[in-house]
Amino acid sequence: MSQRKTIDDLFVHMLSDIYSAEKQLTRALGKLSRTASDAALGEAFKTHLEETQGQVERIDKVVEATGIRLKRMKCVAMEGLIEEAAELIDEIEKGPVLDAGLVAAAQKVEHYEIAAYGSLCAIGKQLGHTEAVRLLKQTLEEEKATDLKLTQFAEAAGNAKAGKQA
Repeated sequence: MSQRKTIDDLFVHMLSDIYSAEKQLTRALGKLSRTASDAALGEAFKTHLEETQGQVERIDKVVEATGIRLKRMKCVAMEGLIEEAAELIDEIEKGPVLDAGLVAAAQKVEHYEIAAYGSLCAIGKQLGHTEAVRLLKQTLEEEKATDLKLTQFAEAAGNAKAGKQA
């Protein structure tokens, strides 16, 4: 296990972790898009895939701005969240109920990312990484917006269709 003795070490670890999380998510979002039965939800997952690819590039800019060297690691939290989504896909027939489950799974991911980016912004600010914090805040706002879109989808259409299927 890596040594995290200083706040700088913690920042590097957390940035490395979210980098891994975003990379894992880029691989998972295509499957979510193909699995969704609601066309709007499938498109939303495709759009989020493009946004996530941009967020990976933004982390690369944070690395450049800070001179940090990321650690090679796997985000076990994201791995678990993606595994939960995969279980839904395996267990629920394609349709509105699965779509509702996919929305819930995606929101779990967004909440994890919101927590991670919020913490990175706070620690980055403490460390004086002004440019890094600016970049990280952009991603934080995108994650919050995606969470809101998912909530709106669930409230407006997704969960209602699933309820009618019961």
